[in-house]
Formats: sequence, C-alpha cells, structure tokens
Amino acid sequence: MLKTILRRAAVAVAALLVIIQFVPYGRNHANPPSRVEPPWDSAETRALAKRACFDCHSNETEWPWYSQVAPISWLVQNDVNAGRSKMNFSEWDRPQKEADEAAEQIQKGEMPLWFYLPLHAAARLSTGEKQALIRGLQATIGDKEHSESEESDDDDDDDDH
Repeated sequence: MLKTILRRAAVAVAALLVIIQFVPYGRNHANPPSRVEPPWDSAETRALAKRACFDCHSNETEWPWYSQVAPISWLVQNDVNAGRSKMNFSEWDRPQKEADEAAEQIQKGEMPLWFYLPLHAAARLSTGEKQALIRGLQATIGDKEHSESEESDDDDDDDDH
C-alpha cells in the first residue's frame, strides 16, 4: 500500500512539473539594450562587477539553461527583475534605488546572494578581489555614509556664507 501511494505521488509530482512548463512566466529572457554605464573608476572595477554583479544588475544577463525550466525559471526571472529594479549598471541614466549601498552589501557578504554562487564560479571573488571591487564601487558610485558626510559638509559650508 505504501508503494502504491509513493508511486502515485511520484506520478503526480512529475505531471505537475510537466504542466508548470506551460506557465508563461520566467522564460521571457530579454536583455534590453545597454544605455549608459556608470563612470567606472577603472577597467578592473568594471570587470569585477561584470563577473559578480552583472547577471542580476545589468542588461547583460547570461541566462543559463536552467533558467528555462520552471519553477527555477520563475525564481531566476524574479531575481533578475528585482536586481535590475534596485540597481542596473546598464541604465545609469535613471535613478538607482540602492546603488549607494552596493559596496556595503558586498562587504557584509549579502551580495552576491548565497544561492547564486554555487552555480556561478566566476562570481566567487577572492578576498583581494572583493576588496578591490568594494573600493572601486565606492570610487565609482560612492556609498551612503560617504554621501551623507559630504552632504553635512556641504550644509556646514552653507552656514559659513
């Protein structure tokens, strides 16, 4: 009896996996044209960002084979959409919601996302590469703390006049 239940459950799961392939979300892998990139401080910073960040934070996403298979395709599409909406290195001519936090997120180990790294060996940066990327992003984009201290310095300057 247990074998029958397990067999029916396996068939049901297999049927469900086949059926969800027809859901039209998650396979529209458009890479819109790149418009404007940030004024990179160096070619090294851009190369490191391309390796570790561009798949989710640019219009140059490389879509792996598994991004065509539901339900994984749904997760990949959602992550890319979310990443591009927060910061998109290919659309620097529009506001970037979280660009000033990029270096801090890398420093804290929050980016790249933990589940991205096992399947993307090139995104695994050495400690030295991470530090170079953090410094390069701070020089290219700035960071929240740096921006806030500049704003307060600017406010102080206004008081002097």
